[in-house]
Amino acid sequence: MPRKPRASVVGVPEHIIQRGNNRQVIFTCDTGMKAYVTWLKGYAVEFEVAIHAWVLMSNHVHLLCTPGQIRLFLA
Repeated sequence: MPRKPRASVVGVPEHIIQRGNNRQVIFTCDTGMKAYVTWLKGYAVEFEVAIHAWVLMSNHVHLLCTPGQIRLFLA
């Protein structure tokens, strides 16, 4: 059963954790981490999200970010 959409409040920082499936490794080398950070910066600009801090671990990522505006994505 899918998770219900979460509410994000403009201007309120959020702690986001992204894990590998079954906590498996998601970064096997520095090149993968560098690519992730490049994509993160690009999408943060595109979707108006301020990224305050990030921590990249081998099997998960922590992000501290604040949305600049709310966008609805309908499937």
